[in-house]
Amino acid sequence: MDKIIENGAISKVAEIGIFFWILKILATTLGETTGDMLAHTLNMGYTVGLLLTGAILLALLVFQIRAEKFHSVLFWAAIIGTTTVGTEISDFMDRTLGLGYIYGSLILLAGLLGTLAFWHSKEKNLKVYPITRTGPEIMFWVAVLFSNSLGTAFGDYLTDNLELSYIQGAFVTSCVIGVVILLHYISHVKINQVILFWVAFVFTRPFGATFGDYLTKPLDHGGLDLGTINASVVTVLVFTAVLYISRRTYHLE
Repeated sequence: MDKIIENGAISKVAEIGIFFWILKILATTLGETTGDMLAHTLNMGYTVGLLLTGAILLALLVFQIRAEKFHSVLFWAAIIGTTTVGTEISDFMDRTLGLGYIYGSLILLAGLLGTLAFWHSKEKNLKVYPITRTGPEIMFWVAVLFSNSLGTAFGDYLTDNLELSYIQGAFVTSCVIGVVILLHYISHVKINQVILFWVAFVFTRPFGATFGDYLTKPLDHGGLDLGTINASVVTVLVFTAVLYISRRTYHLE
């Protein structure tokens, strides 16, 4: 996975494969439980939680972008950071600012589409792998943050506005992901693979988020009542195990 490509430069982004998507879903679950832990369990609220997680994410991205090659732990730490900040951004917009999930989702969707449009205007493509230069990498991380924030808002819309259970919400989003996978492997269907990637990226966020809510919410609300701390610890352990297996499989740093 970590190989020299494009004029001797090494991709700074993980190769898109089965481990990528498993780790992405686990990262979104962890982002949901951690964001709720900061805002609710530790009573920081959405504003303080956003400032704290935003500062941590900024530091991670500085190290990630300044790194000369791909480091799997650093890359996935930054992904987890975007899912946690995405949770805080969505909740801050929807609840603190009172925009609601629909208007919040529309604003975040506009931000994502605007980022992708700017990226395409600069690079004439939206290639997510490999990414070897600083400019495309910065745009990648901005798009990732918008995607994770949008996915959070959509997941909350399913469970709060449409009053679906967490399992039902996960089922809806998994169906969308399933359609994307199907379209990816149907050779005669001509759909841009970059579009499919970003659709899958957005919808893996509410899939992982609804699963995170399922772990943390009380039994009478359809959850397992593990609490945000226990659920975060369990998710970290599973994530670490999968990351370790992926690093051994692809001989990564």
